[in-house]
This record gives sequence, structure tokens and C-alpha cells, in this order.
Amino acid sequence: MSVQLVRPQVIALDGPSAAGKGTLARRLASHYDLAHLDTGSLYRAVGRRILREGRDPKDATYAAETAANLQPVDLKDPELRSEATSQAASIVAAIPAVRANLLAWQREFAKAPPDGKQGVVLDGRDIGTVICPDADVKLFVTASPEARAERRFQELQAAGANPIRRAVLDEMASRDRRDSERATAPLLPADGAFVLDTSDLDADAVFDRVVAFIESKTRPRRA
Repeated sequence: MSVQLVRPQVIALDGPSAAGKGTLARRLASHYDLAHLDTGSLYRAVGRRILREGRDPKDATYAAETAANLQPVDLKDPELRSEATSQAASIVAAIPAVRANLLAWQREFAKAPPDGKQGVVLDGRDIGTVICPDADVKLFVTASPEARAERRFQELQAAGANPIRRAVLDEMASRDRRDSERATAPLLPADGAFVLDTSDLDADAVFDRVVAFIESKTRPRRA
């Protein structure tokens, strides 16, 4: 039985890499019949396109131009989840002009959900603080660096890579520093966000706790 929200809803879901927000966002979108946008994929697409063209992600001018000309096909690149792309995405995400050029895309998605959906789930790193500060529900999921690095390690192994645990942890720590210390839209919980540490929780437990929180703030009716 599906759940129909009383009014269109924006769920803003933030958190660091490998905290479980992607899995959670997809389940929430399915549960509430909302559109979903992984906003991190936009930055990954910018970073991947720059790498594919042999350019430097630190080139702010070129990165901004790439963001301004991003195409839907860029979001389907098979290397979007590679570690090299993750690092490039973190670099370009710290460039103010890149963020500015992707801001309208994200807000328009929230304002006019595709496929006739009556609301959205957006996950990223600045949804509740910058993209949708007036979101009906703000969530922030996190986990210890060790737990997140182990999840990422297993994800890379499953994809056929041969990662080194220490290197994965070091790369994650480096990305965390860039995300939290950047001058524009640093990673932090939005005011009023429900903060959940997922270090010792499986996906079902995370989903159940978040749904309980959402439904304590809304008045759902059963279809």
C-alpha cells in the first residue's frame, strides 16, 4: 500500500560519502512516490567529463564552463562511480562558479518534479543548507570515517577493482576535509535537520528511523 503525502513535499538529504544517503534516498522516493535526484551525480559528471577531456579539475574556469554546458548524457557515463571521478567531483564541487552553474538545475528539479510526481527527494551535501533551505524535511546521515571507508572498499571490490583499505580511508579523509572546509556551501547539517549516525545500522534500520521521523512531521494518509 503506497503512502500519499498531504501536500507536495521536498525531502532534503545530506551527508558525507558512503554514509548511506543514496540507498536511503532511493527507498524514500519509492516509499512516498517522489522523484529522486542524486545531486552528487551532477558534480561527478562535471569531474568525469573534465578527466575524459584530459583537463585539470582544479582549473576553475574550465570546470565552470563544463558545469554550464552539462548534458543529460553526461549523467550516464559508466565511470561516474569510479574513485578518480569521486576525487575530481570533490575538487570541482569546491569551486563557487561550478556550484552556481548547477544551482538552478537542482532548484528547478525540486520546483517542477518530472513524471508528474508530487514531490522530490534530493540527496547531496548542501541540499538543506543551500539548494532547498525551506524543505519540509531535512535529514543528515553520517557515519564514522572507518565505517564509510569499509563500505567504499567493499563497493570498489564488488565493482571488480583491487582497492587498498588504507588508501581508501586516506582518500575519504581528504575528500571530507575538502567538503567540510570549502568556503562555499560546506558540508554540515542544516538547522533543524534530523541527524542520524549510520555506523552501526543496516539499511533497513536507517530507513525505519527516518520514516518514523518524517511521519512525525507530516500527516500522511493511506491510499
